[in-house]
Amino acid sequence: MIPSVLPTYSRAPLTFVKGEGSWMIEADGRRFLDLGAGIAVNVLGHANPVLVDALTTQAGKLWHVSNLYNIEQQQGLADKLVAATFADTAFFTNSGTEACELAVKMVRKYWYEKEQPERTEIIAFEGAFHGRSSAGIAAAGSEKMTKGFGPLLPGFAQVPWGDLDAVSASITDQTAAVIVEPVQGEGGIRPMEDATLKDLRTICDDAGILLILDEVQCGMGRTGRLFAHEWAGIAPDVMMVAKGIGGGFPLGAVLANEKAASGMIAGTHGSTYGGNPLACAVGCAVVDTVADPAFLEEVNRKAGLLRQKLEGLVAAYPDVFETVRGAGLMLGLKCKPACTDVVSAGYDNEVITVPAADNVVRLLPPLNIEDDDISEAVKRLEAAAAQVAAAAKE
Repeated sequence: MIPSVLPTYSRAPLTFVKGEGSWMIEADGRRFLDLGAGIAVNVLGHANPVLVDALTTQAGKLWHVSNLYNIEQQQGLADKLVAATFADTAFFTNSGTEACELAVKMVRKYWYEKEQPERTEIIAFEGAFHGRSSAGIAAAGSEKMTKGFGPLLPGFAQVPWGDLDAVSASITDQTAAVIVEPVQGEGGIRPMEDATLKDLRTICDDAGILLILDEVQCGMGRTGRLFAHEWAGIAPDVMMVAKGIGGGFPLGAVLANEKAASGMIAGTHGSTYGGNPLACAVGCAVVDTVADPAFLEEVNRKAGLLRQKLEGLVAAYPDVFETVRGAGLMLGLKCKPACTDVVSAGYDNEVITVPAADNVVRLLPPLNIEDDDISEAVKRLEAAAAQVAAAAKE
């Protein structure tokens, strides 16, 4: 008999009932250090008092109206994002998947309005993850994402990760845009080099096509800048944002420059819940905190501390780990045994990590994790590594 919750997840045998900062408390009372942060969502940790106050204060006033009316909190969040980024405008969604849908629509509508409706194709990179909608899985193109869900939405092409010659060779008079994650998350914590990202921007400019950045996982301070592309000194035309922007409350956004958004007029897109007062009140509190240069400076300091300790862990357990990679507090441990074995051993030692492709364990802690918690987390990862190494010898 099928369970009441559709069984699309392979869930760990854990039930968390409370969170405190970088800690989660299991129903049996065990305390776990959280290096997953809900897959890069809880950027300010669990039960953060600033976010709790923003949510409860707004909840006592107004939960939802609809986008038939002006929403004060939505306007405030849009203004903050426009002031802090390349963007001229923002549209709010409930998730990164919905942001992907709008990004695709936006670039295709741009070319339709320029009287080039044949320009519908979007070039993506192998290993990408752009959500689980029809457009998102078609963009990623992998068998894991698409098997059993055909026919796939047309209009997408994939090239090898970081292969700009392949990008250039794939551009035709049907190409609308290129879409890329500056750091692949689900793909195994694979950063695109700054120079490569700069060259990709140049390729798009020379070809007259648009550049979409997917910063759903790597954005909102995760790499030590508000958005990862800032390290390369470039700007996209369209950018997908979600996960961390709500700090745990469902919220996403598409940010765009005026050129790319020019075709999106009244009636071309909508959302019932997107940008409602509750979500945007929390989003404003998140942006106010994370966009502060002093906060981002601390993210970079903590990232250096964590990476240094992880390098020592890799050196101590060469039969378990190959290397550390990533940027900021978006790090990955490339494993030799199955990465899921390391994740499972972490559960036994009360530390939460997240598996990814390419046999990588993701480490995505809250951005405000304490130094002592970093040290304790690495101790627990070391215990997990020792457990995996011992099991391999049996």
